[in-house]
Amino acid sequence: MKDFLKAASLGLMLPLSAIAQSFVVNDIRVEGLQRVSAGTVFSALPVRVGDEIESVEIQSATRALFRTGYFEDIQIGRENGVLVVTVRERPAISKIEISGNKAIATEDLLKGMKDNGLSEGQIFKRATLEGLAQELERQYVAQGRYGASVKTEVKELPRNQVELRVIVDEGSVAAIKHINVVGNEAFSDEELAEIFELQTTGWLSWLRSDDKYSREKLTGDLERLESYYLDRGYLDFQIESTQVSLSPDKQSVFITVNVREGNVYTVSEVDLAGDPVVSEEEIKRLLLVREGQTFSQIRMTTTSDYITKRLGNEGYTFAEVNGIPEPNKEENTVKITFFINPGKRAYVRRINFRGNTRTADEVLRREMRQMESASASSARIEQSKVRLERLGYFKEVEVETAEVPGTSDQIDVEYTVEEQPSGSIGGTIGWAQSSGLVLGGNIQENNWLGTGKQVGIGLNVSTYQTALNFSYLDPYFTPDGVSRGFNVFYRENDYSEVNLSDYNTTSYGGGVSFGYPVSEISRVGLNVNFSHLELSASSGSVQEIQSSPSLLDDTAREGVTLIDAETIVADLNNDVANDLAMMIDQNQFNTSADGFIDRYGDAFNNLALTASYARSTLNRGILATRGASQNFSAEFTVPGSDLEYYKFIYTGQYFRPLTKSLTLRLRTRLGYGDGYGDLDQLPFFENFYAGGFGSVRGFKRNTLGPRSTPAEFYTQLPCATDGESITKNCYQIDENGNLDIRQNGDADPFGGNILVEGSAEVIFPLPFIKDQRSLQSAFFVDAGNVFDTSCDETQINCYDVDFGKMNVSAGIGLTWVTGFGPLTFSLAKALKENEDDETEVFQFTLGNSF
Repeated sequence: MKDFLKAASLGLMLPLSAIAQSFVVNDIRVEGLQRVSAGTVFSALPVRVGDEIESVEIQSATRALFRTGYFEDIQIGRENGVLVVTVRERPAISKIEISGNKAIATEDLLKGMKDNGLSEGQIFKRATLEGLAQELERQYVAQGRYGASVKTEVKELPRNQVELRVIVDEGSVAAIKHINVVGNEAFSDEELAEIFELQTTGWLSWLRSDDKYSREKLTGDLERLESYYLDRGYLDFQIESTQVSLSPDKQSVFITVNVREGNVYTVSEVDLAGDPVVSEEEIKRLLLVREGQTFSQIRMTTTSDYITKRLGNEGYTFAEVNGIPEPNKEENTVKITFFINPGKRAYVRRINFRGNTRTADEVLRREMRQMESASASSARIEQSKVRLERLGYFKEVEVETAEVPGTSDQIDVEYTVEEQPSGSIGGTIGWAQSSGLVLGGNIQENNWLGTGKQVGIGLNVSTYQTALNFSYLDPYFTPDGVSRGFNVFYRENDYSEVNLSDYNTTSYGGGVSFGYPVSEISRVGLNVNFSHLELSASSGSVQEIQSSPSLLDDTAREGVTLIDAETIVADLNNDVANDLAMMIDQNQFNTSADGFIDRYGDAFNNLALTASYARSTLNRGILATRGASQNFSAEFTVPGSDLEYYKFIYTGQYFRPLTKSLTLRLRTRLGYGDGYGDLDQLPFFENFYAGGFGSVRGFKRNTLGPRSTPAEFYTQLPCATDGESITKNCYQIDENGNLDIRQNGDADPFGGNILVEGSAEVIFPLPFIKDQRSLQSAFFVDAGNVFDTSCDETQINCYDVDFGKMNVSAGIGLTWVTGFGPLTFSLAKALKENEDDETEVFQFTLGNSF
C-alpha cells in the first residue's frame, strides 16, 4: 500500500505542462524493463495508441501497473506525442535460507512461503516477508514457545536479485505449572484433571509432552470439560472465564478456569416431531434417552446420529435430525424433542474411484453393495467401504458423497484408496533365522497385476527344503463371488534342519478348491487334493519312525551290517557263544516296538477332502484393529487312501478397543487329529507343532510338546585284526549277558495330535511415527503347547491334554508391511516352561505377521 501511494504521488507530482492538458497518444515507450516483458506492461496498461488521455487516465494507468506486483516504482511522462512509461522492477528472489528451526520443518516453512508468493525465482515483496515472519512467530506462540523470535534479512545481489535469510530462534516451550478449576463442587479437582489433555509437568512429560501449553489443546480441553458436565445432567453448566498467565521468564504457564455448574436435570419427556418417514415404533427403538433418566448430551446426539443413519439406509442421505432440549428450571427437568427432516430421497448417479493406480476399477466395483441408479443407502455405502478395506490391497479407504449440482435428489459416491504392497515378488539370496541359507525366486501376489487374483510361483532352495510350486485363485470365478483355485507342488524336506525329528520326505501333488459366500461376512469352502509322499529315515532315525535295533534284518546302521543270529554266534568268541545261542532261542533280545515305517510302509498315495467355514468382520485385510474372524476346517483322507486320517483346526481372533489409541487382541488356535480304519494314529508327519511366530513367541520354532525317542545301537568292539587294521567287529555284551544297547542322538521335537494355543495382545501406536498404517506394535502374552493322546513310554515331554503343562511367554512385537512382505520382530521372555523346552528371546521373520 505504501508503494502504491508513493507511485500515485509521483504521478501527481509530474510537471503540469506534461499532463495538465489532454493529448492524443501517438506511441507508447516502456523503459527500465529487465525480466518483465513489454507485453506484460502493455496488457496491464489501460491506455492504447490513439487514445486521448488526461491526468486522470495517467493516474489510473499507474495504479494498474502497480497492481501487477512487478514494480516498486513507476513514472509516466510525455515526450511530444509519445507516452513514456519508466519502471523500476522489484528484485527477484535468487535464494532462500532458513536456519534455527526444529519444531517446524524447513519443508513446511518453504511451502508456506511459496503459497504466499515467496519462492526462488519469484518477485520479492518485502511486505509479504514481514507478514510471514509475524505469522510464524504467532505459530510458535500457539505451540507455547513464547520466547520465539523470527528475524529476516534481505541481501541484495547483482542483476536486481536478492537473497532471503530467515533466522529463527524457537526458544523453549513453556511448561504448565498449575491448572486450577474454580467453582466445581460436584466433581473433585482430580476427576476433572483426568479430562484434560494438557497436564502439569510429571515424570513422563518429557515423552508425552502433555505439559506443553497449546491454545488449540486448551480449547479442546474446555470442550471436553463442558461435555463432561452436560453428559451428567448439568444442563446449565457454563465456563465463565479462562485465564492463561505467563511467568516473567516466559517458561511457566498457569491456567485458571472459572465454571458454574448449575443443577442436574432429569428427562421428563421424549417426543418426535417432523416427518420420521419410517414407522414411529422403529424410531423409538433407536432412542437412547428415556423418561426418568438423568439428561445426557452424548445420548441425545448419539440418538440423532442413529436416526439419521436409519433414514440414510432408506435413501434419505441428506436427512437432518436435531435433538432440542427444553429445560424447566423450576423443576430441574428437561423435555427432549427430536425434529426430523428427511429431505428428498437421494439416488446414486455415479460411483467413482480414485487412487487405485494399480488395482483395476473392476476389482473395486465388484465389492460394491451400493449400486448406481439405486436409492442411496448409508449402510450399503459404508459396507462397500469395509469390503474394500478387507481386501488387504489398500492402506486406507475413504468415502465421500457429493450432491450432484443442479439436482436435489442425486448424489455421487467417491471412494479414495491408497495402495499398499499385497505380496512379494523377486529373487531370494539370504539367510533366515528358522531355515538358514535361502536361495530361489518366487512370486506370491494376492493382487496379481491389479486383477484381484492370487498367484504364487516359486522355486526355493534352503538347508531344509527344495520346493517347486504354483498356485492360482480367482476370488470371483463367478460374478456372485464363487471362488476357484488350483495348485501343484513338488517338495523335498529334511526336517532335521528345522528343529524336528530326523526324517526326510519327498512329495508331489495338486488340488482344486472352491469357495462359496454364505453371507457378506462368511463363506464355505471345499478343497480336493491328491498327494504322493515318500518317507525316508536314516540309520539314526527315531524309534517312533523306525524301530531299532533289530538283529533279524540286514539294514545297515552306522556302518555295521546286522546279520542273522547264527552268523553272530560264529563271530563271537567261544566263551559266550553258548549263552548267546540260548538267548536267541529264548527270544530275549531287547528289540523296540515297530515304528511307523515298519507298520505302514514308506510310500503313500492319498486323496484328501477339506471342508472349511470362515467368518470375518475385520476392518482390514492386513494389520486389522477392529472386528473378529473365525476359521474352521475339517480334513479327511477318503476311504481307500493309503493312510486314513482326519484333522480339525479352529482359529479365531477378536479385536476390542480399549482407548482411542489402544486395542485388545485375543487370538486362539486349536487342532485335533487322529487315524481311522487301519490307521490307529495321526501320521507323524501330519502332527501339530508349536513355538515361534504365529504360535508361542519366546520359544524356538516347533520345539514345544512331545519329543522323539533317539535311535538305539548295539555297542561293538574290534575282536580281530591283521596287525594293522580291524578285520572283524564283535558285539558288546553287558555283565548280565545281554547285548549292550545304547541310544545315539538327542530327543528332537516330534509334535502331537492335539494343539492348544492362545494369545492376548495390546496393540499400541509407536511414538514419533507419523504414518502408522503400515506398522503395528503390541505387548503380548502367549500360551500354548502340543499334546498327544498316544504317547510312547519312552517319549519325553509327552502328555495328554494338561493345562498345567501350558507354556507361557510375554514380550513386545512389531510388524512392518514392506514391499517384500510383512517383516516381523519380537522380543519375548518365557514365563513358564517345561523341562525340555527351548527358549529364544529375539525372533524375526519375513512374510508372516504376528
